[in-house]
Amino acid sequence: MELRDIKAVYFVGIGGIGMSALARYFLRKGVLVAGYDRTSSELTHQLCDEGALVHYDECVEAIPEPCKHRETCLVVYTPAIPKEHKELAYFRQNGFEIVKRAQLLGILTRSYKALCVAGTHGKTTMSSMAAHLLHDSPVGCNAFLGGITKNYGTNYILSETSEFVVIEADEFDRSFHWLSPFASVITATDADHLDIYGTEAAYLEAFRKYTSLIAPGGFLILHAGLKLRADTRQGVTTFTYSRERGDFHAENVRVGNGEITFDLVSPFGNISGINLGVPVDVNIENGIAAMALAQIAGVEAEDIRRGMASFSGVDRRFDFHVRRKDMVYLSDYAHHPEEIRQSILSIKQLYEGRHIKAIFQPHLYTRTRDFYRDFAEALSLLDDVVITDIYPARELPIEGVTSQLIFDHLRPGIRKRLCRLDEVPGIVRQKDFDVLVTLGAGDIDDLAGEITGILNGQR
Repeated sequence: MELRDIKAVYFVGIGGIGMSALARYFLRKGVLVAGYDRTSSELTHQLCDEGALVHYDECVEAIPEPCKHRETCLVVYTPAIPKEHKELAYFRQNGFEIVKRAQLLGILTRSYKALCVAGTHGKTTMSSMAAHLLHDSPVGCNAFLGGITKNYGTNYILSETSEFVVIEADEFDRSFHWLSPFASVITATDADHLDIYGTEAAYLEAFRKYTSLIAPGGFLILHAGLKLRADTRQGVTTFTYSRERGDFHAENVRVGNGEITFDLVSPFGNISGINLGVPVDVNIENGIAAMALAQIAGVEAEDIRRGMASFSGVDRRFDFHVRRKDMVYLSDYAHHPEEIRQSILSIKQLYEGRHIKAIFQPHLYTRTRDFYRDFAEALSLLDDVVITDIYPARELPIEGVTSQLIFDHLRPGIRKRLCRLDEVPGIVRQKDFDVLVTLGAGDIDDLAGEITGILNGQR
């Protein structure tokens, strides 16, 4: 089915962060958009306000009539949806064209020059930063992002004129193999999603294949020192980046008075006086790669400098909720051991000498099983850690795999506690810390408002 033939799009799992961005794209194009999700959320409410038809019962009868015409309705789903889902079964049995979210993104990458961000860590922040740099310049862009940007209050940016699209290239279920990048950053290749890949070697092979999809004449920007053998086509230019070395790197990093400033060294032209709008250490590297993509797209130095200073961040990525002299609370989506390590190191740098407490919700039984020692090592950088029960997402329990595995491997002497998620507010009420961070990709962030109220004396 050609995009021009689509009169309706039905999303199975419409409330997902990536799915909702695509739904917004079609809504803006004047296409009827409908879908199912298991639970209502702020995102689904926003989609309904924007014109989407959304229901929450797995029910074929609830599918709107325009979405029952296979010649003009495209069906989109995510790998998180069970294969036996009743609505998906209906569409399959009646010969509808059904595509994964990643396949639809792949179609869009072939309609634009796609600037993609892949890797185990940092995809959402980096792609959002790159999208802001382009959108805030005459170059412009479309963007499909994995988080809600604070600058725009959405996970989607539309341009009627730009030839560029910024996309977060997700390796889960090999989704990024559907893409056709013009330029791509690869941030990290630390093994993850071993429930899908099985081994680190298979995980790395998936990234190798991804590099072969970059269009001739395009660009690959690799973090320096990756365990990855790229396999690019003829005519693809490969660069490296990192904080301190590579074709793109930082010099003259200055930290003080709550600000981080540095100079960018780049083969496309150095830029001095870069000021981070979200001044945390990890955003130096995020910014270097985002600026590399922006320079490839033709964004001028002054526009880059202004865009970096005005970037406000992404919800749930080093997200400050309370920021007083006596009390700080932030939430972070970090859910891989290396992400947690980087988050904690950044917090310790910002609040040296302060009492920092982390409350961590492990995400997935398989990830806990595969990395519990690494989680414990990263969390042990702090002196005060609370670990909740595991957020299962799409998974069923695995015998013997609980948060106790991480808890038991925390370093000796650390102040530690296991708890249920519903016990977290009571722990916060003790206020036995100067800085609090909640970590995880599950539903722990649903408590952010309540925690903020407690710390502000409102609950």
